[in-house]
Amino acid sequence: MGSARRAYVEQPDLTRDYGAATAANPASVAAQAMLAAVPQRRVEPIVIDRLSKSFNGKPAVRNLSFIVESGVVTGFLGPNGAGKTTTLRMLVGLAAPMAGSATFGPYAYADLPRPQQTVGCVLEANFHPGRTGRNHLRVLAATADVDDDRVDELLELVGLTPVATRPAGGYSLGMRQRLALAGALLGDPDYLILDEPSNGLDPEGIRWLRAFLRNFAARGRTVLMSSHLLNEVGATADDIVIINAGRLVKQARMAELGIAEATSRARVSHYERAERAIAELGAAFERGTDEHGPFLRVRTQDLYVIGAALFNANVAVFELTREPYDLEQQFFAMLEASK
Repeated sequence: MGSARRAYVEQPDLTRDYGAATAANPASVAAQAMLAAVPQRRVEPIVIDRLSKSFNGKPAVRNLSFIVESGVVTGFLGPNGAGKTTTLRMLVGLAAPMAGSATFGPYAYADLPRPQQTVGCVLEANFHPGRTGRNHLRVLAATADVDDDRVDELLELVGLTPVATRPAGGYSLGMRQRLALAGALLGDPDYLILDEPSNGLDPEGIRWLRAFLRNFAARGRTVLMSSHLLNEVGATADDIVIINAGRLVKQARMAELGIAEATSRARVSHYERAERAIAELGAAFERGTDEHGPFLRVRTQDLYVIGAALFNANVAVFELTREPYDLEQQFFAMLEASK
């Protein structure tokens, strides 16, 4: 793998983004403060080195190598059957590689001294249907050597406190995803390994998850998430790894693809007031003109946050839309070129 490792670069504190997301979410200000208090860390990268795996003679992962850096969110992309889940299962010790290695720094998962305090993992959101959400976490807490206070903190963080005493069998898919994430966080890990974490979440839940993951990574930790929601990966990830038929297609920074700065377009009644409101969000913007007249281009695609800021500034909104960007187009072009 040689010099493939990049130097750690400290990321900005995204507590403001997290707070904006939780404002519309059952997770409370107390839970936001809990995450803000998490200390900055620097952890070793995840190293996938010449990893291979076959099932019944059919290759699922073929000589796969890539590195997942700390301090960033890495999106793990590929079509169905590309080998994403198999790779993640080998990384966390649920499947044995036929060749190569998958390690957290120098350690395979099985060799970690305190695995639950090092790695949090959500590959499936399955629970005993008759056990309450809180009791599910209490069972896991015993193996992670944490107490019930940590359980209650995490229920608050993921917005499940109001339903914590209900049987998990009655939870929606999105609620089960939140409960699984809480379980992964019990040991206060350095790494989060997530397979389709946005599955089942409503738009507010997706926005909350995006801000949470970016804040988690900004504190020096590592996030590796697979997803088929390309636009969501584009809004969340700093790096992407694309595989197809078990082989690496591309690993790159989002900025290298020229699509890291997703934008929105707003046409409003009063541009000076709108610019002041957007500036208070900390988002970059510029004024432009096209055949339909003037507009503001804002360098975020969070329409909820933009719309709320304009509403609070007493600015009428005539148009507010995300401007398209081409992660999906590039993704399929790279898959086609890899055949």
